[in-house]
Amino acid sequence: MDTIIGLLSDFGQFIRPWMGDIATAMVACLLVVFGADINRLLRGQLSGTNFILRTAVFILINAFGFGFLIVSAAPWLSRQLSQLPNVWLVGVIVTTFVFIGTWAQRHRQI
Repeated sequence: MDTIIGLLSDFGQFIRPWMGDIATAMVACLLVVFGADINRLLRGQLSGTNFILRTAVFILINAFGFGFLIVSAAPWLSRQLSQLPNVWLVGVIVTTFVFIGTWAQRHRQI
């Protein structure tokens, strides 16, 4: 058991320099999975409106909204993940990506 904990701790320390990239990947994956649902909701709310308005809202939400979310949420998530001990860090990252992948699979995203 000590060997496994030691390996997890070493691997957690090894991936710390890439915490910002890992957090960005997590946020981006979540947006990919939930982006279709968000766009479907927008399409329902904006049906029957002017083409220009629908296009402008689409651009605002997808380009600026999602971009702002990635730029603002990724550093926050990176700081939260950085506070975890090395042993827990690897498990939380792997579990998060497995959860996102499972969610995508169940909702026919992949």
